[in-house]
Amino acid sequence: MVAWVDNAAQGSPRRAQAAFRFREGAHASPGKVAYTYRQCAESAPAPFPHPLELFAVAAAEVCDGDKCLVPIPLDLPEDAESELAAFLSEAERQRAARFHRPRDRQRYIVAHGRLRQLLAQRLEIGPEQVALGYNRYGKPELLGPQAASGWRFNISYSDAAEGSLALCALSRRGRIGVDVESVRRLDDPETLARQFFSPREYALYRRLDPDDRPMGFFNCWTRKEAFVKALGTGLSHDLTDFDVSLTPGMPARLLRVGGLSGERCGWRLESIGPAGGRVAAVVTEHTGS
Repeated sequence: MVAWVDNAAQGSPRRAQAAFRFREGAHASPGKVAYTYRQCAESAPAPFPHPLELFAVAAAEVCDGDKCLVPIPLDLPEDAESELAAFLSEAERQRAARFHRPRDRQRYIVAHGRLRQLLAQRLEIGPEQVALGYNRYGKPELLGPQAASGWRFNISYSDAAEGSLALCALSRRGRIGVDVESVRRLDDPETLARQFFSPREYALYRRLDPDDRPMGFFNCWTRKEAFVKALGTGLSHDLTDFDVSLTPGMPARLLRVGGLSGERCGWRLESIGPAGGRVAAVVTEHTGS
């Protein structure tokens, strides 16, 4: 689980990276952000295909107007990896070289190279010309004149028996966040849920049948992470400041954001899966268009 393309919030008041996360870097600092609330309809069904199709290694990108979700297979042959590496900036190459494990270095190169391809297609430039930077919390973003295009993006990694996969979400309608996880049993999910879920979410989790709790846990985690990634603050944001639904088989919903109900939150939450051992969530800003 990765908060941004390649980094996460260090110094989070909820100590997430120490207890649960599989993190690569650190850019964030504690703090809260002001929301922009607007009236919006309750989340509609996701426009994405069956999750088995989306999580397939050879799956193509799925778009709904100016919102796209793109699976990125990470287990590529060496020649394909080298082609993607050629698109990286010097700063990205230096960052890739700092990874100790070859597996992590490969994931970084493939994900960043493919991200540059996806953005280049939309900007009608070469992948090596994409200008990427980071906001104050470490979330990647387009810089300079390219930022005026309106494209926002986010990416998350997942390892499963079917192979390693990244899921990239892109939107021209507003901010966007995505998280994908392999569903698995954890050593101490009760402690993690008590630490990172809101009181309402923890109560919902505790009411689940024990056999449903692994799925409920990852429903909650992917939805919460996708939301804070869309905000742009990552895990520096107070995770008790909002509630999400988590019951397996029930619709994905933002139940509360700050002092407002989910119906007035200005955001749309969609869940994908479970399928292929994975579950994912996407949160997009509702712009009214």
